[in-house]
Order: sequence, then structure tokens, then C-alpha cells
Amino acid sequence: MSIASPGQEILERCSVIVSAPADADDHADAPATDGAATDASPTTDQQSDEVLDLFTVLTESDEDADASTGEDAAPATASSESAGTDLDEAVDGSAADAFAAAIGSTEPTDLTGEGDTAQEPGSPTDEGEAPEESAPSASAATDFDTEADADADAAQSTGKREAPAGSGVVIEIRARVALPARGRSIRGREAANIFSHDLTREINAALDLTGERGERLLEHIAALEDHRALTQAVLDNGWVAFLADGSVLPRRSGVSDAPMEEGAIALTAPDSLAATVTLPHAGEVRGTAIGSGVTLVVGGGYHGKSTLLSAIERGVYPHVPGDGRELVATVPDAVKVRAADGRAVTGVDLTPFISHLPGDRDTASFTTTNASGSTSQAASIVESIEAGTSALLLDEDTSATNLLIRDARMRTLVSDDQEPITPFVDRVGALAEAGVSTVLVMGGSGDYLDVADRVLLLDSYVLHDATERAAEVTAAQPRETTALVDFPMQTPRVPLPSQRTQRGPVRTRSRGTDSLTLDREDIDISDVAGVVESGQAEAVAYALRALLEQRFDGESTLAQCLEDLDALLDDEGLDALDRRPAFLVRPRMVDVAAAVNRYRRLKLA
Repeated sequence: MSIASPGQEILERCSVIVSAPADADDHADAPATDGAATDASPTTDQQSDEVLDLFTVLTESDEDADASTGEDAAPATASSESAGTDLDEAVDGSAADAFAAAIGSTEPTDLTGEGDTAQEPGSPTDEGEAPEESAPSASAATDFDTEADADADAAQSTGKREAPAGSGVVIEIRARVALPARGRSIRGREAANIFSHDLTREINAALDLTGERGERLLEHIAALEDHRALTQAVLDNGWVAFLADGSVLPRRSGVSDAPMEEGAIALTAPDSLAATVTLPHAGEVRGTAIGSGVTLVVGGGYHGKSTLLSAIERGVYPHVPGDGRELVATVPDAVKVRAADGRAVTGVDLTPFISHLPGDRDTASFTTTNASGSTSQAASIVESIEAGTSALLLDEDTSATNLLIRDARMRTLVSDDQEPITPFVDRVGALAEAGVSTVLVMGGSGDYLDVADRVLLLDSYVLHDATERAAEVTAAQPRETTALVDFPMQTPRVPLPSQRTQRGPVRTRSRGTDSLTLDREDIDISDVAGVVESGQAEAVAYALRALLEQRFDGESTLAQCLEDLDALLDDEGLDALDRRPAFLVRPRMVDVAAAVNRYRRLKLA
């Protein structure tokens, strides 16, 4: 991709989020929403008001009181208002004062508490601004997230900061900085040097949008714009997903999201499933269009069935250039559901799948703190539909077998009045009629061939359309029809507010992408496949607290509360959840709903 003048084009065209590393000589990749790393950082052609009108540096620390230094750091802010203003000069003057405030000192010249005085190189300038609000102080690495917005209004909606008069762009930089320490005390002189020199050097490097780095950044922007256009094409055509020819779906290993380096077979659409879309940068693209309804993915073991489903699952997010799945797009609200033994279920109508339990337990409003595999997966299906999903993704490897199928022999041995579970195969067709599509990986049972609208066969990672062949098989080996014609929808649940009643520190945090903590309550979200990044999980935690303490009112349904939260984030950005965490990543509402449903203290009206 040839770009003559990338710097200004980047700033004028769109909003970008990228990052730079702690080491100025070795720039790390920026985190993407799908968990993969980007390979470009933000840069500018010059350090002037044409490029940088405003930036804000925030520092963040662990909230744990045991690891805290006692005071939260305040953000150091600076602005460049005239052409040619050097970024080091703009920050140097306020670095000592800002850092003194950050560690709670009233005397900025005594930063260590041991008499050491940090003398700032150069003279203070008028550019420095005093800290305005509390923010976390330190963490394990230095990394910058830069957001360049094409207009000031968009910047204000996400950053909530006024742009300088006449400005057409706002760049906000958020930094996580590891501070030098001796025991539990910060070494003030060295820390001041980090703020006045190292930090500004990294900001300069991060905003250098010249040459190859600028071109690489434009490639990222092009990939994002193409994915957005492809997602819109999926929605406009009523598809569930689109996978472009040439996509590389296999990953390097089970613990790596990088593409397979050798031996990977690029995807090619069968003619019967092929469609063509036109994208703003990639142009005309041919690929596999998976339509609405019931799609069955079959094939031998290790031939790529789960790999295909994983690509569809991650297609709700854009991918970085070089990932291999850049032109794979899925309906944005698609949800992968799986069995999750031991999860909590609160007031869910399980009657579509489970009824007449022993002891006459009510399944119309089923509650348990320790769900079985089939119960948990049935609850996840019903909850996802309530949250507004239009596509369910299931893999037999992670599903409860007794929820998916029940063959003729077992139906004969165990009569319907003895079996409380209605298998998914009996409901999937009616669910499609109700507007919820399903993509299911199945290699061990042919029962779904009768209800599938299309059958995709994978043979050594080569995709084939086996729909006609499947019809021949079902005609030659018919089975008793057990499909049900209706899918009863759950009555919308109305959650009650949940104010804090426990003493102790307020804790809202995540542990990776597997667990959330609200005060002393841990919430296991390890089975929520849509949460792929730690900042996303943290945002889910803050969203959950906001819903529990501010939005749930005992009158509005859960779906209405989620809709209001989504509109709030559209209007005000992630700072509407809380301004303290600097590195939140916006979650999908279907994933926020999943966290709500796994909260063991959830109460319903």
C-alpha cells in the first residue's frame, strides 16, 4: 500500500487507537479488540498545533490497598498551542509539581521524603497545568493508547475535554508508568526524570506519524474501515457471517492467536455459497456467505470444524493486518454458548428445554447456585435471546451432550414423561423461525441433518457445501420427526437495584478475562467467549456496578437497562462508567448481560 503523506491523512480521516512501548527504540504492538496485537503505533509529521492540540497523561495503579502507596496519582496535563512547540518543553515545567501531587507531597521539591530534591532540566514553561483529579498511580509497564478524532465533538464525547479554539483534532494519550521505588517508597528524583524526559520522549515517538510507521498505521485504519463495511454488508444481506477467500483461519497454537506460519490452507468459498462484496479499501471481495437459519458444520476430527467456528466467533471484532482473518465478519451480537458447570442461574425460564423436574421444581423461573452442564447451557441460550442476540454459536466439544441430542434408542428406553430435557435439536428450527440463527459444529450425530438449512463439510481445512449430499443421506436413512413448531420466549425479567451493604473497600476489577470482582463477590465469566481483552473485562465489571447501583430500578426490564447503558456509552464514552480506570475497552451488551446473569447476588422483581 503506497502512501505519499500519511501523517495528516491519518488525522483528517478517522479516529484511531494505537499504542507505543516503554522502550523508545523498540515499539511494541497495540492491543486489538480481539486479543491480537497490532503492529503500528501513532505518529505525526510535526509537533505543532496542526497535529497536537491537546494531550492528557494519566497514570494508573492497582486499587488494592495492600499494594497502594497511600495516595492516588493525579494526571499531569499539558497542551501545545503554537506551531513548533516542543513536547519536552511543554511537559518539563510541570513534571515535578505534577509528580509531587501524585504522591501526596505538599512540597514538590521534596519527592522522596528523604530530602532528595528533583531538579528539572530546563526551565519551567507556562504550558504545564496543575493536576485536576485523582487517578491511579503506577503499574507494571509503560504503554500509550492514543486516540485521534476527526472532529472535536467526537473527541469530547469520548474524552470529555474541551479542544482548543479552532482545533480540528484532539489527541488523548493515556500512559501506564512503572515508577522506581525503594521498598514502599517512590524514588522521587528518578521518578521526576521519568516524567520530564522518558515520558515525553515516548510521547514524541508515539506521535511520529512519518515514514513506514505512518503507512502501517494507515493499513490498520484501512483494515478497520473494511471490517466495518463488511459487517454492514452482512447485516444488509441478512447473513450470519462472511469469510473472504484467502482468509487464513488456523492459529499457530492453542495458546497463540497468531496465524499458522506453515502449512495453513487459505479458505476458498464453494461456488454454491460464494458471494461478492465491495469494500472501501480491499475493493471487490469474494467469499463464503453463511445465511440465516440453521447451519451445520461437519467433518472429521482435526479437519478444521472448530477452527471455522472460532473464526466466526471472533468475526464480531476487527482484526489487525496480517492476522489472516481481517475479512471475516459476523453479526455483532452473535454469542457462543457452552456448558458451564457450577454457574449461578437466577429466575430464568427454562421450560423450552427443561420441565417437570423431580420434586416438582419450577423451571418457569429457575434459580440455582450450582447449575449442571445441560442446565447452564440451556440458561445461557435463553439469557442470550433475552439480551438480543440474533445468532447462537455452539460446538459439540464444549456442549452438554444430553442438551444437544437424544437418539431414537434412548427415546425408546427413557420415555418423554421420564426425561425432563427437550434436546436442542427439537427446538433449533423453531428458534430460527423466531429470528435467531444457529451455527453448530457437530461430528458425532446425524440428527441435525434433518433440521439444517445448509451443511458445511470441512475436509483437511477445505470447505465444501454438503447440503445436497446431506439431503440424500436423510432420505435414505429417515428418522422420526421430533421437532417442535414453537419456541416459547421468556417473559422479560425485571432486576432490582443492589446497593452496597458490606463494609470495606469498594473494589471493581477484573482478573484477566476470566473473573470479575465487585467488592467481595467474585464472578466467573470464563465461559463468556465474547470477552477477549482484560480492559474489556474491566469495563464489564464497571458496567455491572453501574447497572446494579444506578440503573436497575425494579420497573425496567434487563433488556431496557442494557439498551440505556449502550446509549449512554454512545453519547459519553467509557468515561461514563468511571473516569478512574484509564484503559477500559468497550464491551458488547450481550457480554455485559452474561456477567449480570452470572452475578450470584442478582435479585429480580
